Amino acid sequence: MTQLDVRPQEGTGKGEGKGLGGNSVGLLGSAVIGVSTVAPVYCLTSTLGSTAGEVGLQMPAVFLAGFLPMLLVAFAYRELNKVMPDCGTSFTWTVKAFGPRVGWMCGWGLVIATIIVLSNLAGVATSYFWLLAGEITNNSAVADLDGNKAVHIVTCLVLIAAATAISYRGMTATKGVQYTLVGLQLVVLAVFVAMAVAKAGSADFPTSVDFSWSWLNPFSVQSFGAFTAGLSLSIFMYWGWDTCLTANEETIGSEKTPGRAALIAMVVLVGSYLATGVAAQMIVGSGGKGLGLANPETSDNVFAALAGPVMGPTLGILLFLAVLASAAASLQTTFIPVARTVLAMSTYEALPASYARVHPRFKTPGRATVTAGVATAVFYTVMTLVSEHVLVDTIYALGLMICFYYALTAFACAWYFKGELTGSLRDFAFKGLFPALGGVLLSAVFVKTLVDMWNPAYGSGSSVFGVGSVFVIGVGLLLIGVLIMLVMGRRSPAFFRGEVLNRETAVLVVEE
Repeated sequence: MTQLDVRPQEGTGKGEGKGLGGNSVGLLGSAVIGVSTVAPVYCLTSTLGSTAGEVGLQMPAVFLAGFLPMLLVAFAYRELNKVMPDCGTSFTWTVKAFGPRVGWMCGWGLVIATIIVLSNLAGVATSYFWLLAGEITNNSAVADLDGNKAVHIVTCLVLIAAATAISYRGMTATKGVQYTLVGLQLVVLAVFVAMAVAKAGSADFPTSVDFSWSWLNPFSVQSFGAFTAGLSLSIFMYWGWDTCLTANEETIGSEKTPGRAALIAMVVLVGSYLATGVAAQMIVGSGGKGLGLANPETSDNVFAALAGPVMGPTLGILLFLAVLASAAASLQTTFIPVARTVLAMSTYEALPASYARVHPRFKTPGRATVTAGVATAVFYTVMTLVSEHVLVDTIYALGLMICFYYALTAFACAWYFKGELTGSLRDFAFKGLFPALGGVLLSAVFVKTLVDMWNPAYGSGSSVFGVGSVFVIGVGLLLIGVLIMLVMGRRSPAFFRGEVLNRETAVLVVEE
């Protein structure tokens, strides 16, 4: 047996350690991929109404509050990436800090959260495809095809296959597609904001509200429960920026570029959310009547209700197109983190070795990417056929997974660098205080969400033996991860004994 050093080449961004295509994306491309994964237009259309329903006119303040823990966690990602630019990100870093079992569960949280959101994105993209087709043809029968379960599922599978194929072909193909889709989203959002502000207060919009700086004050939210509910929604709106980091081995300047790209992506996102939230409230208000954002008949899809009245019949179609582009773009880039996390876990013997295969031409984790696509397709098809309530509750459980692995990563940063925190004020703040504070905030949201999920009224309203289905699904998915980890512990004992990857071993040594 020959000992093979497969350590990622630190500082080069060439990804030789795992065979990924190095130097494939720069700062702008990485930031664009981060924004795309978050899918800002899709997030806005699906959460503006529900957030306004929870916190009223303080919605912009809640967007700012949700940005804070994400920003604090972003500092943790940046600091860890500087010393360990590994595509396994949260998995690799938490193994280094807390050991193989905690690290494995952190990786599982990221993987299962991504599969859930991929299914949701595919469904949204499918619905908007037929909705846009109906608008273009001015034929409601075409739009109604989305209600045909067979047509919906087939369309969804086609979109998943297309997204998988683009991701399979590598970061260069991904980057080229994303420039167009993200650019379209941001331009259409800017047009919507400008037209909404210009028309606010006119007779056509009787529920218009004058802007007030109090909208940015989180202490004006009527109750702590409403604030935490809104905060949970806003955290979901920022999730996905860490894709910049999972592509670190394929990025030019792997130590610094991904962290900078993540911060740029988050600034773009919070700016877009604040501008759109303020403009939407100015033109229709946050009430539940008429076009008000909290109207239960339209709150699940705000832009579908506001596109025509705000932008007119012609430009309104662009808003439908932007939502479709947002969901489709995110569907494609969301394959990046799950495939590369699985690649890293497999390379470090935490998953079967077959997932460590990298395509010789495209330099991508081909098997992991295809497996993620198949898992998404099967999951969505089965859930749609069996119970759409279960699918809805699974999406509600997504927030639990997000807080779980983000908080672990934040704490991993503070713990990993604990010996360096007294070196300088910068080290204390960026390696210790900020990450730890972000971890505490996300842990609080995790616990609060866990308590709320116990109530059957949370999510679709269904229950299992009196316990909310969302709680059962969320905790159940984490327990499935524990079972798989136990099985892998028998198949790969070296990893779980800490012999493959630990704090002291900067080099992964495997038998060839």
